[in-house]
Amino acid sequence: MTRKVAVTAYNPDWPSRFEKEAELIRTIFKGEIEKIHHIGSTSVRGLAAKPVIDILPIVMDIELVDRFNEDMISLAYEPRGENGLPGRRYFQKGGNQRTHHVHIYEKGSLEITRHLAFRDYLRANREEAEKYGALKTELAEQFPFDMDSYIKGKEALVKEIEMRALEWYRKSIHSC
Repeated sequence: MTRKVAVTAYNPDWPSRFEKEAELIRTIFKGEIEKIHHIGSTSVRGLAAKPVIDILPIVMDIELVDRFNEDMISLAYEPRGENGLPGRRYFQKGGNQRTHHVHIYEKGSLEITRHLAFRDYLRANREEAEKYGALKTELAEQFPFDMDSYIKGKEALVKEIEMRALEWYRKSIHSC
C-alpha cells in the first residue's frame, strides 16, 4: 500500500495526543528519559501538518535505547535503529498510515537544539509558520502519493527557516 501524503488543518487534539503517547513512552523507559518534547508541525498551534505526532525523548545514554525495542513493539512501534541519522534511535507507529514518530537523542546532541529551535521559531513567527504550512499543503496536493517529492519540495524552505531559527534560538537563549 502506497503512503498517502495528507496535510490537514491544525487539530487542537494534537497536544493531548502527544501527552498521552509521551506518558506511555515514559512508562517503558522510566529513568532513562530526561525529558520528552513534542516537535514537528503538530507541535505548532495553527500550522497545517501531516497528522503524525513527532516525539523527541532525550536520554542519558543512546546505546541503552535498543534494550527497549520489545517494549516499544508492545506499544505498536516499529524500531528502525538510526534510520539514516547517526546518534538517533527512531520508531514509527501506524505503518503506511503513520500516527507517531519517535526520535530519541542523547542529551547534548545538536539535533535536539535543531528540532527545538525550529519548533520554537515557528511558534513565535506566525508568518513563517503560515508560509511553511502553505507550501506543505501545496506539495501534498501536487504529490499525493509521492512522499519523496513532497519532502524534496520542502527542503529549501526548511533549510532557510532552520538557519533563521538557529540564529534566533541562540540569541533568545543568550538574552535570558
